[in-house]
Amino acid sequence: MTTNVATVESPGQVEPPRALGRLGPMFAAIWLAFLLDPVRAAWSDLPALHAWCGLVATLVFAATYLALWVAMRSDRARLVQLPPLRVRLAWTAVLSGLAVVMVAALGQVGTASVVYLAVTVVMLYPPVVFLPVVAALATGVLVTGITMPGWEHSPWLAFSIIAASLAVFGVRSMMNRNIELIRAHETSAELAAEQERTRLARDLHDILGHSLTVITIKAELAGRLLDVDTERTRAELADLERLSRDALADVRRAVEGYRELTLPGELARARTALEAAEIEASLPNSTDDVPTELRELFAWTIREGVTNVIRHSGARRCEVLLAPDRAEVRDDGRGPTVTGTTGSGLTGLQERATGAGARLVTRRLDPGWSLAVVAE
Repeated sequence: MTTNVATVESPGQVEPPRALGRLGPMFAAIWLAFLLDPVRAAWSDLPALHAWCGLVATLVFAATYLALWVAMRSDRARLVQLPPLRVRLAWTAVLSGLAVVMVAALGQVGTASVVYLAVTVVMLYPPVVFLPVVAALATGVLVTGITMPGWEHSPWLAFSIIAASLAVFGVRSMMNRNIELIRAHETSAELAAEQERTRLARDLHDILGHSLTVITIKAELAGRLLDVDTERTRAELADLERLSRDALADVRRAVEGYRELTLPGELARARTALEAAEIEASLPNSTDDVPTELRELFAWTIREGVTNVIRHSGARRCEVLLAPDRAEVRDDGRGPTVTGTTGSGLTGLQERATGAGARLVTRRLDPGWSLAVVAE
């Protein structure tokens, strides 16, 4: 009566369910040694019919119990705590029938099967079921030991039933806790993977959305200047190459899990992007007043705000304001085309703000629109 459970090697690292090994069934078979007395009793009475019945029933009982143990072990390896009810009832019925045949054929020595029967009930059913069954089995062997002619009083058998049941219940509880722990770790791993996918999607949107918008505008500007100002066209094309390389580097950093945004760098990008879009820019000359812990968040704020101004606002002027506790992007355009809608860029910025203990604030101006992140 033994079992094997999945183990946790270290916090946060779960050993996957193992394939069944050869030694497991051997360990379970050791406990079948207590059925040697019924086998010996049957063997001594051969070739009597009752002895043959008792011997065959004992051997089949041992094989069935071992098969049950292997099946339960396989279920645990697949993180299944209990098989379906019809399967449990089938196991119980077969072992109970064989135990009855053993007792009928061999007499009191056949009651050794009752210990295994009690353990089977503990393995297969919840406490509300197995507690009264175990109590009934222990009481039954005591009563029959006194009332059956030729039988001896057997308190040790009753004690064995209770002790074995308690031991197996403890093992079963440990197995169930380990299964729940493995499932919890699997759920945590799935959530972590989902969060990483969300982070990657958010970063790619923020990085590529901004960079591709600037590249598109510069390409359009270069096209308009092609027959007008050759030198300016060359400069714009050089900027296109540089921006493309920067976008590729940003994507690589995002995929690798790094976010190397700098507030001065985003201000410089905003100035270049707004100039290319022919939007008058009013930007701060210094970022020294912004605390270190807010610089990355404010950099993302400027990137998202300026990108939205260029894409959607139709503005002629854009202003970026920085304070120790606030980053704001204002424009004199029309703002969102549909009131109350939120794109994935603003959703990502909201998540970043919340994670940094800040809040995202959007409001209409007269005229224009304001997007700000304010530290609490």
